[in-house]
Order: sequence, then structure tokens, then C-alpha cells
Amino acid sequence: MIPRIAIVGRPNVGKSTLLNRLARRRVSIVHDMPGVTRDRVSIDIELGGKVVEIIDTGGIGIVDEGELDEDIHAQIDVAIGSAELILFLVDGRAGVHPLDERVAGMLRGGQREIMLVANKCEADGTRDDLGEFYSLGLGDPHPIAAAHGDGVTELIEAAVERLPDEEAERRADPTLRIAIVGRRNAGKSTFVNGLLQEERVIVSDIPGTTRDAVDVRFEKDGKEFVAVDTAGILRKAKLKDDVEYYAQVRSMDAIRRCDVVIFLIDGVHGVSQLDKRIAHEVMLRHRPVVIAVNKWDLVKDHSDTEKYEEYLSKQLPALHFAPVVFVTAKESKNVASCIGLVQSLAKQASQRVGTGVLNRAIDTIRERVRYRARPGKAPKIYFATQVDVLPPTVVLMVNRPGFFAPAYKRAIENHLRELLPFPEVPIHLIYRRREGER
Repeated sequence: MIPRIAIVGRPNVGKSTLLNRLARRRVSIVHDMPGVTRDRVSIDIELGGKVVEIIDTGGIGIVDEGELDEDIHAQIDVAIGSAELILFLVDGRAGVHPLDERVAGMLRGGQREIMLVANKCEADGTRDDLGEFYSLGLGDPHPIAAAHGDGVTELIEAAVERLPDEEAERRADPTLRIAIVGRRNAGKSTFVNGLLQEERVIVSDIPGTTRDAVDVRFEKDGKEFVAVDTAGILRKAKLKDDVEYYAQVRSMDAIRRCDVVIFLIDGVHGVSQLDKRIAHEVMLRHRPVVIAVNKWDLVKDHSDTEKYEEYLSKQLPALHFAPVVFVTAKESKNVASCIGLVQSLAKQASQRVGTGVLNRAIDTIRERVRYRARPGKAPKIYFATQVDVLPPTVVLMVNRPGFFAPAYKRAIENHLRELLPFPEVPIHLIYRRREGER
């Protein structure tokens, strides 16, 4: 296992800003509103030549508007208990706060290495006025300004020295990265917990509990995975504030960065317009997808799997090729079977076919698909070649890309799925004009 560093502190001292600074990209949502981070948000990054896992946590002492205080603090306790090093963040401008003293009391006497970090120390005057933090009994405060990067390099050097002496081996990328997506209250967090058989992410009936895209690393049958629990996707008109907006951005980014999507449908409420939008986003990014119909225990007495699959194919025609599984996440029923499907889709999406095989398939499509076009605007495919995998990406050299209507493009993709070893995954087709064509 690679070493873990947990960032803890009271609300609004800059924990998420520091994580983003260390990761050199936006991982956690940053906002002036206290309590934005609820779950543990983690990422593997390289610090000073070592690969480490950095964990962002909710603010200790937060009074959550969703009454999830106990859940948030339970997540913090797990982060502290699993970390080799704790970065205890305080606000260097505000001075010692009663909640800082509470956090220090929690940390003192433990078995973990602790570094006291004073954030928001942009001005030299602030750096000279940190004496009161010695009262916390945790040694010298390290002054930084996470928002601007001041002092962060020195913090990294000091942190690496505190990590275990044995060299952390670079861990290979996980076999598969799985994004769990769906609209609000479809059961995404419950699904993740059922997958891991532990309360890894906070589950609540309150809509919008998950705000960040939460990476959860786990092993199954000796293989390593990352499941990404995402915020429930809303209609743009329903987004109340910047926090919800950035939560949506994280969800869309999780789809882009994953290998396979598990798309949760609320079996009780069925397919909504929002579900159709999610399906559209998945297809735009050409991601293999498993459709998981959740809460099946509440539906099975009124329908059967065959009828429900027919309903899904009518409501989500763009995903007609995607495998469907029926689950009850709160009881972990059939949740584990999704992993087998995910692995199957990833294997299909990783296939490469030779140019000869691909172009014989194109010849078959020319014979099968008769497309009526206006005189002088008939679409022609000269040859094709596969240029990438995950997703399978095929470049088609054609006379004019504009001659290929959407219906004809769909027919080509559907036939390629039938003729090539990609029967259940999207194929990314790129239409390129052959040189010399007018």
C-alpha cells in the first residue's frame, strides 16, 4: 500500500484548496460556504518522488444543513485512522479558534505523524504572527498560502521526510476506473457501499448528499478498481448555486475519465428526461456502459426483466446495445455481478482489429445498407483503420464527411458492432476527407 496523507481541520480553512494545489488540478470543490466537502475525497499523486494518497475531509465541527454531521465525522475518523501523516490545517489570519483546539485535542496522543499547517499566510506580517498556534501543542506551524502556492514546496519537502522510510513503490494504474452516474436519489452511494461491503460514502434520503466525485479504490478477485461515486445530475434550471454547478461538472468529468460507466436507473420512477440527458452525455464520450436498474425489489412484483428491458430500449434507444442488470443496492443484491459485466465491456473496448478485417466489414456494410442520397452527394467510404482503444476508435476515409447523415452514421456503427468484436460498446467513428477529394 502507498502511504496516505489526510488533510483535516475545522470548516473553511482551505483543506480542499490545498488538495487541489498538491494535485495541480481541481479535485475537490472549493467554495466559501462551510461544509461543502462531506465524503472523503482522495487522489494518488507524486510528492517529492513518492507516490502518496492524499485525502481531503469534511470540516470538523461543521453543523451540516442536511443533518449529516455524524456521517461526516465518521468519514473523518476513518481518514485519520488510515493515514500515516496528518496535515492539520488552521487559518493563519484568524488565529486559534475553539474548534482548532478541539481538533488538536483529537489528534494529540495518537500514533500518527502530525504537521501543523497555517494556511492563508500570504503576507509576511501574517507569517510573523503565528506564535499563538504553539498553544495547540503540535510543534512549529508551517506557513503556506494554498490559494497562491506560497510555502507549498517547503511543506511537501517536510511532509515527505515524515513519511515511512521504506520507499513507496509506484502503484500501477487500477485495472478499471468505473464511474457510477445517475440522477439524484437513484442510489449511487448505496450502490458503491454495496459494492465494497462497507459504509465508504455517506448515504442519505436527502437529495444532493454527494457533492464531489468521490474516488473509491477496491480489489476484487486480485484485481484493482476505482469506483467513482458522483453527484446526482440535475437539470440546469434546478442548479441552486456554484456548489451544485461544480458538482455537475465533476460528474461529467468522471464520465470522461472513466473506462466504463455504471448508469443507475431508479426502477420505481423509471426513465426521466434527465436520464435521457445522462445517456446522451455517456454516448457523446463513447463510454462503455452497464445499465443498472436499482430498487428492483420494489418493481419485480409489477414487471419482469424482459418487459423492463423492452421499456428501456424504447426510452434509451441510443444505449440499445448496453447490457442491463437488475439490482437492489441497499441489500447488495446483484451488485457484485456488475463488476463481471464491467470487465467484459472493458475487454471488448480494448480489442484491436486488423485493417483487413475492418475493411471486409466495411465492404459488407456497403452491400447491406442502401442509402438514398441526392445526385452528386452520395457518401462513399474508401477505407477504414482503427487508431485507438477504450473506446474503439475508427477513422473512415471518405469523399465528404458532410454527405453522411446521422441515420447513416448510426447504421454504420450498429453494423460494425455486429461484425466486429465490440458488440456491447460504443465505437468512436471519425469521418475524414481523403486527400485530393473535392
